[in-house]
Amino acid sequence: MNRLLTMKRLSILFLSTFAVLIAGMFAYENLVVAPGDRCEAGGKWWDPEGRTCAQPISIAEITGRPLPGQRAAASAEKNRELVAIEDSLTAQQKARDAEADRQRAALAAQ
Repeated sequence: MNRLLTMKRLSILFLSTFAVLIAGMFAYENLVVAPGDRCEAGGKWWDPEGRTCAQPISIAEITGRPLPGQRAAASAEKNRELVAIEDSLTAQQKARDAEADRQRAALAAQ
């Protein structure tokens, strides 16, 4: 009697199913998982829903604020500007006071 599923046919069926499953696993790895890993390895953000690899943007770049490493230098620069403004205001006040003293002396001399 000839059977439909002999041992040879079962082994071929099993091996072909196994080969298809292994090929599917490698295809899934290369087409779904690997792009995200490559994107994240490059320092970018991976969006699995849209399958998009995006470059992260710092808030400091958007707002124009200095980066964290540059904050001390920017703060020192602002402090120098404030000191210069205070010095000029002090010089203006001294000039006004000197002019007022000169005018008082001129009035007292009359």
